[in-house]
Amino acid sequence: MAFLDLFKSKESPQSAPVAPIMPEQIYKQGVLELQDVIAPSALKITPREINLGDKIARTFFVMSYPRVLTDSWFAPIINLDRVLDISVFIHPIDSADILKKFQKKVAEVQSQIMAREEKGLVRDPILDTAYQDLESLRDQLQQAQEKLFDVGVYITIYGTTVEELDKAESEIKSMLESRLVYVKPALFQQEQGFKSVLPLGHDELNVNSKLNSSPLSSIFPFISFDLTSDKGILYGVNRHNASLVLFDRFSLENYNSVIFAKSGSGKSYMTKLEILRTLMFDTEVIVIDPEREYEFLAQAVGGRYFNISLNSEHHINPFDLAPPREDEAAADILRSNIVALVGMFRIMLGGLSPEEDAIIDKAISETYALKDITIDSNFAEIEPPLLSDFELVLSGMQGSESLVQRLSKYTKGTWSGFINQPTNVDMNKKFVVFSVRDMEDDLKPVAMYLITHYIWNTVRKNLKKRLLVIDEAWWMMKSEDTASFLYGMAKRGRKYYLGLATITQDVDDFLKSPYGLPMISNSSIQILLKQSPTTIDSLQKTFNLSEEEKYLLLESDVGEGIFFAGLKHVAIKVIASYTEDQIITSDPSQVLALRKQKAEAAVQ
Repeated sequence: MAFLDLFKSKESPQSAPVAPIMPEQIYKQGVLELQDVIAPSALKITPREINLGDKIARTFFVMSYPRVLTDSWFAPIINLDRVLDISVFIHPIDSADILKKFQKKVAEVQSQIMAREEKGLVRDPILDTAYQDLESLRDQLQQAQEKLFDVGVYITIYGTTVEELDKAESEIKSMLESRLVYVKPALFQQEQGFKSVLPLGHDELNVNSKLNSSPLSSIFPFISFDLTSDKGILYGVNRHNASLVLFDRFSLENYNSVIFAKSGSGKSYMTKLEILRTLMFDTEVIVIDPEREYEFLAQAVGGRYFNISLNSEHHINPFDLAPPREDEAAADILRSNIVALVGMFRIMLGGLSPEEDAIIDKAISETYALKDITIDSNFAEIEPPLLSDFELVLSGMQGSESLVQRLSKYTKGTWSGFINQPTNVDMNKKFVVFSVRDMEDDLKPVAMYLITHYIWNTVRKNLKKRLLVIDEAWWMMKSEDTASFLYGMAKRGRKYYLGLATITQDVDDFLKSPYGLPMISNSSIQILLKQSPTTIDSLQKTFNLSEEEKYLLLESDVGEGIFFAGLKHVAIKVIASYTEDQIITSDPSQVLALRKQKAEAAVQ
């Protein structure tokens, strides 16, 4: 018979009508096809394991428990960094039936105790403890304070080799036996064991132990490494167990944080998301933005956006003085400002010799005196001097020729519009952004130092909950003076209710600074997102990362990493709502799409 003849009907098509295909038949065919897709390529059942294609599975059951189960005793197994499945079957037992058996058991134990007493034998502590436990549990069952259950706990581990399974088995046994909990592999019942851990709800293994409500609660299967608090904002989702990472930085020992990540890994996205959520909790947020990434966010929340550049209309006078608070002396404010100005001139003039440092210090004091500013002045009503006033005083001092020559480009040259102007910015909004994107690279450290100093003076005026975000902080860490000033803010910020968040992609520049490690140690929250292979080794050493954590950071997706708070840390994934994403996104394709939507809306 030809092969095609197999498909020919014995009757003619006209004499044998074709039966219609029913929907149920189509559905059944689809189910079979789906089973073929999800089924392993091969299946082999042995006494100790099951071969599922390329994987090997081995199932265990808990056979014995100690007298007392402590809280979270099962957490090490749940948190084990291995692929495993866990099933917990709980079968309620009728209290009336069990109480009858309890009465008989209590009588047996009591008779054994009395028999030993009659024989004059030494008291058996095991019998006494059993009697007390039985009586206590019987009372609780009668008062409906406890219930009794048949409980089966099954664990299936997976591996690619038998040796890998043996190692995992040894690890699990040692963890549980240290807590007097004993497990055994389901010998010659691996098929039933594997079916019992499938999400079908069928207890085919049926190896149960009787537990009352209290110890049963200790097997709660969702206990895992958590890093959260009762209040705060949502930073992300715990990648290990999908719990929420909630924290209030202002409830920790200090309010500072650091974020290390390579370019494009989502560090600015995560920061903007934190800002957006922090603003809802009556917190003022200030940002130093080197790449103009926060402009749209400032517009969306009704904040202020200042562009600090050579041609900008926004200016900050470094000689401004903040009015002293009640607990501060005017002399301390003046002295602190003079020290800060010396540091700024050291950056502006490309370094100072000890002699030049002394000349600058004296010239600043005389510049303030020229405007009749002393420790007895009311700083709120004075008109502070400008850089040109300082240049005038400096030019009249002996040995200042080189200093005046280097300073002239800031007062008369190309850079004169940047710093030699009265202050005309006002931080009277909950969200304020200072952008330095259009500032020349040579002047960016000066600009960031100047802005940070102005913010610090504003923070000290009145006590408010504030968060200062410094994006691309490695710019400030390149100079020892700016790094020192930043570290001083990190140390003193708590006194003024200020949290400092530093973000950087250039990890090496940050850590090479003598203030890099102290900045990290003075930050209660540390966040590591996706890293490049060139920096991961230094980060591993700094944060004492394990090999698994090291590779996690190398292989993380955008917005994924490790969240540290104190001595605890978890793997985190940053998640935003649709509305939040539209406000904070930095993805060029999304930004262009939003601009197109705005343009079309404007035309309509």
